[in-house]
Amino acid sequence: MTDDLGLRLTERMTKSERDQTHPNVEPRDAATLMLIDRSGATPKVLLGRRHHGHKFMPGKFVFPGGRLEPHDAEMSRISDLHPDIQAKLNTRVASPSADFARALALTAIRETAEETGLLLGVRRDAPPATPGEIWAEFAKAKVHPDLGQIHFIARAITPPGRPKRFDTRFFTADASAIAHRVDGVIHPDAELVELVWVELGSKPLADLHAMTKNVLGELEKRLATGPLRHDAPVPFFHFYDGKMQKDVLGA
Repeated sequence: MTDDLGLRLTERMTKSERDQTHPNVEPRDAATLMLIDRSGATPKVLLGRRHHGHKFMPGKFVFPGGRLEPHDAEMSRISDLHPDIQAKLNTRVASPSADFARALALTAIRETAEETGLLLGVRRDAPPATPGEIWAEFAKAKVHPDLGQIHFIARAITPPGRPKRFDTRFFTADASAIAHRVDGVIHPDAELVELVWVELGSKPLADLHAMTKNVLGELEKRLATGPLRHDAPVPFFHFYDGKMQKDVLGA
């Protein structure tokens, strides 16, 4: 990525987003899911507003997501990731493996269920085998995760010097992948206090966190070229020498 583009990406960040005065910490692996509703003329994405009491991006509209948990790789599924996605997820990581790539995608699905009540996958007569209580809602609803429905859009690492840092993989799936809805997940004291479906290109998206806007722009570009393809290059945003860098995975 050119220095000019890195500077523009950096300038989009607010003062607090550029703050690098905290002791450095290693980023934690995390995953986010961008749900798309393409039933209308203009695609919509699902966003949730974070509780104002959160230390990380309080009150901001975000895509549902969170950190990888140890048992995520053990969750059963009815299909695996496309090989191209698995290869990109294992690029520039310390310990690449099929389990690690699968765990990231399953983290995105689990976090979406926990934060929005939306379970993605396929409903069957028998419940899936689950690795623990953290996946219990899928067993109750007899919903089996389907990793074949998942596309990998971007990767981004929180700048150094922030109090919390994440190495986040951004995935997307179509709203038609929603197999079940759990009631009562969204309320004033929850992690996400409201959910909204927002048209791409609309004004509400202008107030998003700088990196959320960057990744959403990547999704829009992918959608503009036609059906999403697993072999498309994936941008990797990270900081180097105080500036945002954009590399490409799978170029």
